[in-house]
Amino acid sequence: MSKAFTKESDADEDDDGADGGLPPLPAGSKNYMTPQGYARLRDELLNLMDEERPKVVEAVHWAAKNGDRSENGDYLYGKKRLREIDRRIRFLTMRLEVAEVTDPSVHHGNDQVFFGATVEYADPAGEEHSVTILGIDEAQSQHAQVSWISPIARALLKAREGDVVKLVTPRGAQEIEVLSVRYPAPGVVGSAE
Repeated sequence: MSKAFTKESDADEDDDGADGGLPPLPAGSKNYMTPQGYARLRDELLNLMDEERPKVVEAVHWAAKNGDRSENGDYLYGKKRLREIDRRIRFLTMRLEVAEVTDPSVHHGNDQVFFGATVEYADPAGEEHSVTILGIDEAQSQHAQVSWISPIARALLKAREGDVVKLVTPRGAQEIEVLSVRYPAPGVVGSAE
């Protein structure tokens, strides 16, 4: 059958979601990022370009020599993986180009919530929670990190220790109390955890 009549499903699916599944930056805002987050994304980009992509290109080249490409699993998987790598490289390059690196340690000792703060707060039931406010591309919820554009971060930003702020959730608005605010010490590598 002619390729003109077949659906290129892999290419169609791979081109969707070129952002890597991360939320887009709000219009007109900066891509705030900590120095550690920037370094981590830059290391990932360099690893993809210098190590992983050349290995996959070599595997695809080898597989292409083995005959019928339409039934060659190594070739088909390799081409798909190469598209994934190229998409991630484009995404990382774009995000790093517009990154606004902000060092939260400049606020060390401050009791007001800014980007990079680790905030302990109490919900209406009195249960205590802790979150670190980071950039969109570096926040990991499994580590109690939230993006600065998340509802909890927006409610907490600019608040001070002891303040009660309103958090709007799908279940309605609730008041939360800021218990403490911490920042990493200047010169300390790592987050404010």
